[in-house]
Amino acid sequence: MKKLALAASIGAIAGVVATTQLVAPLLAQENDAAVTYEYLDLFGDILERVRASYVEEVDEKQLIEAAINGMLTSLDPHSSYLPPDDFDDMRIQTKGEFGGLGIEVTMENGFVKVISPIDDTPAAAAGIQAGDFITHINGESVLGLTLSEAVDKMRGPVGSDIVVTIAREGAEEPFDVTITRDVIKIRAVRARVEGDVGVLRVTAFNEQTYDNLVAGIAKIKEELGGAENVKGYVLDLRNNPGGLLGQAIAVSDAFLDAGEIVSTRGRNPEDSERYNAEPGDLTDGKPMVVLINGGSASASEIVAGALQDHRRAVVIGTKSFGKGSVQTIMPLAGKGAIRLTTARYYTPSGRSIQALGIEPDILIEQRKLAAADDAARRGRSEADLRGRLDNDSLTEDERKQLEEERKRHEATAQLRDKDLQLAYALDLLTGLSIYAEKR
Repeated sequence: MKKLALAASIGAIAGVVATTQLVAPLLAQENDAAVTYEYLDLFGDILERVRASYVEEVDEKQLIEAAINGMLTSLDPHSSYLPPDDFDDMRIQTKGEFGGLGIEVTMENGFVKVISPIDDTPAAAAGIQAGDFITHINGESVLGLTLSEAVDKMRGPVGSDIVVTIAREGAEEPFDVTITRDVIKIRAVRARVEGDVGVLRVTAFNEQTYDNLVAGIAKIKEELGGAENVKGYVLDLRNNPGGLLGQAIAVSDAFLDAGEIVSTRGRNPEDSERYNAEPGDLTDGKPMVVLINGGSASASEIVAGALQDHRRAVVIGTKSFGKGSVQTIMPLAGKGAIRLTTARYYTPSGRSIQALGIEPDILIEQRKLAAADDAARRGRSEADLRGRLDNDSLTEDERKQLEEERKRHEATAQLRDKDLQLAYALDLLTGLSIYAEKR
């Protein structure tokens, strides 16, 4: 009897606990809802007092839009409200042609920070650099402005001038830069040949990027007389601010035969997604180098991280920007849209690069080498001595080959003065090619 009574007591206690576990969340939800409605009433009360008592007449629509934007921007720097005009502009930009200065920006510490200038745009031509802070627009401080408001102030008629005040690390004082607005036409991929290496410069991830990439690789193969004559490829993602996730996945897939490219994980586990590569490497498995810097963000980091984790490419340059979050555009029934951060993305090895960035395999700071004439660069040699003996052991073909090799080295030396990171990438690919041939 004592045992039965004890068992019954435990069962009763367990029943109370179980009931409490069910009821507590419901009560918490009800309390949360009550608090939410209480604050919505508070918001309505404040709005009415501002409308009725502010020193000047106010536009209620603007007040509500500002409140919505304030709510979203308090979450993180990339969530925001897009009024109808801004939403239309964003859709145009993803197609690759729009009006403006040609810079990708974010907000940091109340100022507009340049993520990167876009190649061949007014901002790039004016010398705007990744990491610059815009403190004033046409003499007016940007402090207190939202990102959308600052961007609106930088918009204007094509052909008109704008003066932006730049604070730059290493500069003693802020300085003014005058930029002439223009129609920005983004060529997503530029392909060229350096020696026997293909260079693919990807400037943005818009709707044209993958198609441009395919055409660029085909152009390189044709220019070098076939895929077998290509020693390798440089994928240049420097100052690429990112763009469409789907295009980042497609570009990564172009160089991979299998495996995960990227995964996204939201607040709820069921919202997680994984994207895998399909068979087919457009570059035929040739050696690759990826160039990144502090202006490489978002989609650029997805590509660099995927190729790095799969050991498909050597990543060279400096640490990337570190934007490891996914924004979803949610249209609002004819009233614009919201850009809301809904997930973080992870590289194939499970790395989240949010606020950390992609670390290059080989750190190469971009800098110009000290100017030097050819003689000083290579020093004196036997060939410079008066009365030297000529080398009579070379055939005519060998002399031509030697001359071509000398021209290639001179071109590389000039490139080092202009773009040290790219020159290093070309040297690395040449070395890998020689190593493979010897093996």
